[in-house]
Amino acid sequence: MTYTHHLTLDQPYGQAVESVRAALSEQGFGIITEIDMRATFEKKLDADAAEEIGDYIILGACNPSLARRALAAEPQLGALLPCNVIVRAGADDGHSIVEAMDPKVMVQLSDSDHVRAVADDADTRLRAALASLRRTD
Repeated sequence: MTYTHHLTLDQPYGQAVESVRAALSEQGFGIITEIDMRATFEKKLDADAAEEIGDYIILGACNPSLARRALAAEPQLGALLPCNVIVRAGADDGHSIVEAMDPKVMVQLSDSDHVRAVADDADTRLRAALASLRRTD
C-alpha cells in the first residue's frame, strides 16, 4: 500500500526544505510542528545513529480550515493530524527526497462522506504543492 506522495528534487537538502515550506504555504498549509530527526537521533541515541539517518526533517503541515472540517466530522481524526511531510537528503548532496502523507489514508479509516471530502481537498492541495516543486526544480 502506498501511503505517501513522493518526488526527488534536484536541490540540496537546505534549499529543498525551504522550497517545500514555500510550496506548502502557497496551498494554505502552515508548519505547526518540526522534527529534526538527525538532531533527535544525535541527542537520544548517538552520533552514529544521527549519521545513519542523515539530514531528515518531518514537517507537520496543517491547513486550519481543512483540519476544522475534519475534526467537526470526526474529532478522533486529530490523531492523524497534521499532514506530515518529510524532506531528507538524497544519495548525493545535490538531491533531496520529499514525501507527503497521502490524506486519503484517512478515508480508509472512516466511512464519513465529510472526511472523504476533506481528504480529497487536502490531497489536491498537497499534490499541487509537490507539482509546484517539480516545476521549480
